[in-house]
Amino acid sequence: MREKVSSCAIHGPAPIPQEGGWTKALEIKDLNGLTHGIGACAPQQGACKLTLNVKHGIIQEALVETIGCSGMTQSAAMAGEILPGKTLLEALNTDLVCDAINVAMRELFLQLAYGRSQTAFSLGGIPVGEGSEELGKFMRSQVGTIYSSRQYGPRYLELTEGYVMELGLDADEEIIGYKYVNLGKMMALIRDGLTPDSAYEKATDVYGRFREAVTIIDPRKA
Repeated sequence: MREKVSSCAIHGPAPIPQEGGWTKALEIKDLNGLTHGIGACAPQQGACKLTLNVKHGIIQEALVETIGCSGMTQSAAMAGEILPGKTLLEALNTDLVCDAINVAMRELFLQLAYGRSQTAFSLGGIPVGEGSEELGKFMRSQVGTIYSSRQYGPRYLELTEGYVMELGLDADEEIIGYKYVNLGKMMALIRDGLTPDSAYEKATDVYGRFREAVTIIDPRKA
């Protein structure tokens, strides 16, 4: 065997952007940031959007949002209890109950390891406790549910504004607006002491040109 030959190519890792600075990440504790990721389960019947706030390699906050099979909500509840306090490496190798959540965790790990977090260029990142602002004022996931068929056309069921109760159609039977109730706002009003009827009335509004509609239909019945 020849004598040892020194290498001149040992430069260490490339610096990655993290919370407004540039870091050479050598260990898990060197990773920081808030980021989001999407994962789907193996049969592709459900998905998870996972949001983590990581400080010094340790998960401080987790927001778990799922859509798909009925068991995913319970899986999300368990993952929400499991994740905070774990290092990124622990979380990556922990069974988070639902395959979709596990896949989302993998995607977030990659984002943080390669400096692709949402707070890469935000000085100091996001303080712990602010992660829930992703849900907005009424702490409710942004959900869009639309059913459409060739025979009967589209039905808006739930959009950002809220639960759609009525669709407004023009003379050509095209959707020009809708009436909705913001469930998050309604529940907040009830918790503040309003009666359910009053809260429902205050949380109900219309979107688009609903008031100009020629025909009004219930998207869940018509």
